[in-house]
Amino acid sequence: MRIGKKQRQQSILQELKLHPHVRVATLAERFDVATETIRRDLDALSEDGLIKREFGGASAQPMGHQPDLIERQSTAVAGLDRIGMLAANLVRPGDVVMIDAGSTVAQLAPYLAVNGGTQARTFITNCYVVVHGMGDMPDRDDVVMCPGVFDVRENAVYGSDTIDFLRRFHANIAFIGASGVSWPGFSDVNRRAVAVKRSMMERSDETWLMVDHTKFDQRYLENVAPIEALTGIITDLVPSQKTISQLQRAGIKLVTWQDAQTKIA
Repeated sequence: MRIGKKQRQQSILQELKLHPHVRVATLAERFDVATETIRRDLDALSEDGLIKREFGGASAQPMGHQPDLIERQSTAVAGLDRIGMLAANLVRPGDVVMIDAGSTVAQLAPYLAVNGGTQARTFITNCYVVVHGMGDMPDRDDVVMCPGVFDVRENAVYGSDTIDFLRRFHANIAFIGASGVSWPGFSDVNRRAVAVKRSMMERSDETWLMVDHTKFDQRYLENVAPIEALTGIITDLVPSQKTISQLQRAGIKLVTWQDAQTKIA
């Protein structure tokens, strides 16, 4: 007796808990349905960020693991720095800015010196990569490094000292990263990083998420916040129409390098 679509998809997820990879042909035979039906199931589960779609099948989403910062930087998508350029354009003279740790967010730092203006700005961060990237900042700007427990994998600090320090300040804008973005919210592998992201969001008037296009429709270990908590998302390529519609309904701004280049052309 055949089962319904929802129950079949739940069974596929259960299968991936037992085996790291499943094949379309095997699942079609098991559930007595066409291979095209299984492909649609896998595509739907992948869009929800629950599995990783692969040729001929799917594998379980590695929700609790992420390469360290150096490895992520070396394998980053082409043009990641363009996201940093777009983010820097949102910083105004006199702003107080909180900057998260991460391979994408770190791309912001080199472009901040270009958009200096005449009024002093204050930058607060927990990431040493960000601080090092601000070597050419004007002398009038202040760069404040958070205290905390150093994480060599992320080249950043975390913990209660970091959070308590952030709570001393108010910021105009915060730039944060994430391991994945899906409709329920944006999430991260690093649980200590999640607490810092939330603190920056709480202390800032605006929060902008900086992610490349590969992060969409992905879910990871811990949810940071619902999508509605964001002011906007900065990315490289225009996401799917489904994602665009969801963001528009939630009132979330979307800034993409692809759109910026199209307007210039």
